[in-house]
Amino acid sequence: MTTRIASTLAGGGLALLLMASLTACATDSSDPTPPASGGVGGATEVEVDAVWLDGGRMVGLVTQGSSSCVPIADGATLSADGALEVTLVESASEVCTADMAPRVTVVSLPDGVDPSQDLQIDVTGDGYRGETDLDGVAGLSAPAGETDYAPSAGWLDDGAFAVLTWGSSSCAPVIQDIEVTASDAVTVTFAAPEPDRMCTMDIAPRAVLAFPEGDLADDAPVTLTLTGGGPEFETPVTTTILG
Repeated sequence: MTTRIASTLAGGGLALLLMASLTACATDSSDPTPPASGGVGGATEVEVDAVWLDGGRMVGLVTQGSSSCVPIADGATLSADGALEVTLVESASEVCTADMAPRVTVVSLPDGVDPSQDLQIDVTGDGYRGETDLDGVAGLSAPAGETDYAPSAGWLDDGAFAVLTWGSSSCAPVIQDIEVTASDAVTVTFAAPEPDRMCTMDIAPRAVLAFPEGDLADDAPVTLTLTGGGPEFETPVTTTILG
């Protein structure tokens, strides 16, 4: 049996890989994913990773930069050769933390994407570009219609996974603990919400990255249990990590 070796080192490896291409957003949001060097046609090449989310209706694009200034997807279309073309724009935040972290941009997929098949993704932004290949998931087909607003998750290549939840865009859940409870099961516990924090009254997709410590089988589905946080997960919610 082969295993997923998942640890916090995976997060560090991703950060080091992407750090070579990007620098942090410091005191404003003028460029959430600023370029470093090189590139094609005047655009700097950056590292991008991707996961399937929401049952195949969405993908999460992982880039590196300020954790408080996550880029926003400004359109996603299929090219003539079947590649997904996504344009990222700067965050609307007026102030960005001066850290360097992997963060997830959630992208709704256009009609015609088959999540059971491999997908090439081409990403462009202000002065940079990147590309990645997302492996298809056998038996997965994007459900018809709009999202059902259920939590979901998808694997990255390095043993980390992205968790998608729905709720206030200004009050995304924060992971407090990750526990591998079996070779095919992991539990994510969210931190209690800040008692005096004001949250916008919208419903939006929020995605965070999880770096579990332990061995998870890669020849069987892995069940994710979400618990803790606010009322949403007072009763634990389970889902299968895609990929």
